[in-house]
Amino acid sequence: MPLLYEGLVGDVGGTNARFALVDTEGHLRNTKIYACADYGSLDEIITEYLDETAGKKRPAQAVIAVAGPVVAGEIEFTNLDWHVAEVDLIANFGFDAVKLINDFAAQAMAAPVLDPDDLRRIGPALRAPTDCPIVVLGAGTGFGVAAVARSLHVDIAVATEGGHAAFAPTDETEVEIWRRLKAIHGRVSVERVLSGQGLYDLYVALEEIAGRSPTLPDERVVIEAGEAGDPAAAAALDRFCGILGSAAGDIALTHGARGGVYVSGGIAPRMIDRIMSGGFRARFEDKGRLSDYVAEIPTFLITHPYAALVGCARELAQLEGVKL
Repeated sequence: MPLLYEGLVGDVGGTNARFALVDTEGHLRNTKIYACADYGSLDEIITEYLDETAGKKRPAQAVIAVAGPVVAGEIEFTNLDWHVAEVDLIANFGFDAVKLINDFAAQAMAAPVLDPDDLRRIGPALRAPTDCPIVVLGAGTGFGVAAVARSLHVDIAVATEGGHAAFAPTDETEVEIWRRLKAIHGRVSVERVLSGQGLYDLYVALEEIAGRSPTLPDERVVIEAGEAGDPAAAAALDRFCGILGSAAGDIALTHGARGGVYVSGGIAPRMIDRIMSGGFRARFEDKGRLSDYVAEIPTFLITHPYAALVGCARELAQLEGVKL
């Protein structure tokens, strides 16, 4: 007997688009990844995915996570030259209902229901209250931040643009990094440092501050070289992890995220041992008079490859007519 599908879920970032079908038990099926650069629009990807998986039995609903702010059911991608609207997806594919949500809001919805095997604890084992906010943040093409407001009965995702808050240096080296980035960009946001391009700019700045000429060509090579023991690249990765911890602690304070802080994105999982080694957590807790407050907040690294799709499946269950 062919599977019955309740809906389509997607996670569309600046680099890749991930899609899956959700069955009647709420499980993800037929997960596939597409390189956004290979397509002219999101419609092209959805068409190809549904042709490959659902055939003529098209799902009636869709929830799609997107990299940027969703305003009145529409998205202008921050790091991708695409415009997507819920009404257009309904018209083009015949869906009964479509919901666009921020990609990190989707991951935030997933965080409370992920299995322990899909997480790596960073720092001490701490028990978090189940009725306090949760934050998910992470670096990839950009830097995303979202929260979940929790109660005994419902979780509500809160999308933010926290990645565009100002970068806050914490020592003289970071002040000099800020100066160099300010000369280039005018304003230095968190994303200018905590992103793929930001990691490379961080490496370049540190090399120039040390009086050396940078020799590595891009952030991918910086990560590979740093993990292999190259001193200059390793210094950039350590600084990146420290700034990530500092920003995570600031965001935890901003949201009162006593329910936990979860790190995701495309970069952190590529340096798991470095994230776990202590620098992240030390900077996370280094909050002056509020250090004791953040010291009680558990931190995790999300390792589930499709966390945003899990969050979309939770949102799908709330669309009219869907019961998972």
